[in-house]
Amino acid sequence: MATHRLYYDDSYLQEFDARLLRCIAAEPLQTASGTVGVWEVVLEQSAFYPNSGGQPNDLGSIAGAKVLDVRDAGEEIAHIVDRQLAEGNVHGSIDWARRFDHMQQHTGQHLLSAVFHERYGLPTVSFHLGEELCTIDLRGPEPTAEVLEGAQRAANEIVFQDRAVNVRYGTLEELSAQGVRKEVEREGILRAIEIESADLQPCGGTHVKSTGQIGLILVRRCTKIRQDWRVEFACGGRASRFAGNDFQLLRRIGEHLSCAPEQAVAAIDNAAAERDANFKGLRVALQQLAEARARLAIAENPIAASGSRIIAQLLSEENPELLLFLATELAKNEHTVALVVHGGTGQMVFAQHASAGENLQGLLRALLAVVPGKGGGTQDFVRAKLADPARAAEALEKVRSLLDE
Repeated sequence: MATHRLYYDDSYLQEFDARLLRCIAAEPLQTASGTVGVWEVVLEQSAFYPNSGGQPNDLGSIAGAKVLDVRDAGEEIAHIVDRQLAEGNVHGSIDWARRFDHMQQHTGQHLLSAVFHERYGLPTVSFHLGEELCTIDLRGPEPTAEVLEGAQRAANEIVFQDRAVNVRYGTLEELSAQGVRKEVEREGILRAIEIESADLQPCGGTHVKSTGQIGLILVRRCTKIRQDWRVEFACGGRASRFAGNDFQLLRRIGEHLSCAPEQAVAAIDNAAAERDANFKGLRVALQQLAEARARLAIAENPIAASGSRIIAQLLSEENPELLLFLATELAKNEHTVALVVHGGTGQMVFAQHASAGENLQGLLRALLAVVPGKGGGTQDFVRAKLADPARAAEALEKVRSLLDE
């Protein structure tokens, strides 16, 4: 027996009475607190909206039992509850705050999608109503910042006009003649949501009665998703919370940068420019330091009788970035193998002049078999990091002994 869906004609119905047709044990449900036993309840009629069409299901209670999930089971609606119920008449109650929030988001999506389609030629191919943000996937060229702002402004103008939102029924042919935005492949009588002089869209979801009840529509950002563009947005109470949180975040950023909130972007740009300049200056200084230390090390370590020169250095207080500069500079000298390790971070860089003839890749594997860490490279150059930086001196001594062998 098909469940009569009360929300089709009255999305504002918060409580209802119905005859319980069936209550059977269902597959246990995974919840945040663990696995719980549940029952599947089917009613003669229901105001509970099932998870469908991008809109999450309602929650609430039936005869005192907590409704944990609502599923669309073809002609029936399956209510998943936390206790067994006896057949007979029962009273259902909808979690109204959750329902109205979903109504705001879903109607706002219809309006925003209509604006993107009609004004900018960007049809919506997918919709998701999340716990925090909602998304629509648009097909077409990338929406610019001006397009996103323009769509938000146009949608909110219609919100402020408080246009009527109506439920329409008709065949596909009848709705097509009225300018339906998206055709569906279903036959028979279809349900559609009409936003006065703005949109007509087939939909089985719950919606507000007028655009003013959507509240503020806030477009957050746009990202590339495969061949489409995903636009994040929020409506009503959610939009208000996001806008407030965004301003508080911007205010705190301004405080950290010692500027007014509206000057934060310019201050961040200045800070980034200073950081880049300092980074370039640091690299120049490290290169100069590496050259000086390499000259000193080469002078203090002549080529041994074996025909090679091994220079092992353990750094501690120096910037870890010096390892790469120093090892590279040392390896410019013939017959030289440079083993540079940082005691504070456990980072290691081994490099050699091609004339040295060692296999540093094999040397690193042998070392890491004794002193755990991760790394890799080539015969002439390897980089690695010890699992325990405290073993840096041990690692340097061990790799030196492996070379001597």
